Amino acid sequence: MAEGETHCVVYQQLRDVIIEQQRKICAFEELVKQREEKTAYREELEAVVKELEDEKLEHAKTKALLSKESEKLQFALGEIEILMKQLDREKKAFENALESIKNKALKESTKNDKLISKCNEIENQMEKQDGILSIKEDQIKNLNQLLEKQKDTLRQKVTDFEIQKQQDAYIARVLKDKKRKTFGKFHHAPK
Repeated sequence: MAEGETHCVVYQQLRDVIIEQQRKICAFEELVKQREEKTAYREELEAVVKELEDEKLEHAKTKALLSKESEKLQFALGEIEILMKQLDREKKAFENALESIKNKALKESTKNDKLISKCNEIENQMEKQDGILSIKEDQIKNLNQLLEKQKDTLRQKVTDFEIQKQQDAYIARVLKDKKRKTFGKFHHAPK
């Protein structure tokens, strides 16, 4: 429930209470008159008078509260009117901004469509280049494997050559020593 509606309900209820209190006050005054005329019971009369005074006091409080709530209601109604005008202005500003944003969004959407088309073209080119690169990488891998095999073969040949060279050197040394020994035997033999 809005604040304005709440104040209206409170205002109506307070007015009803005041009317009821005025009716009771009139009834009590009538009762006091009747009792003064008919009876001499002083205590009862004093109690009724006190009750009447209490009712008058409550009536005055209720009336003051009603006045205060009435002021609040008027203030709230004034605020509501101001807020309604402000809301109207903001609504118009929002509608204008929304229209502007829609136009901008349409332009951006067209621009985005063009960019997406261009991106798709670039992606297609990249896929083709990726395919080419993949083929080249496979070729490089194969060449590297071939190179490693050739290196291994070359190392093996170098190793074999070194072994052969050492064997040849050994054989040459052995033959040389043998020749020397044999030559030495013939050279020193008696005549």
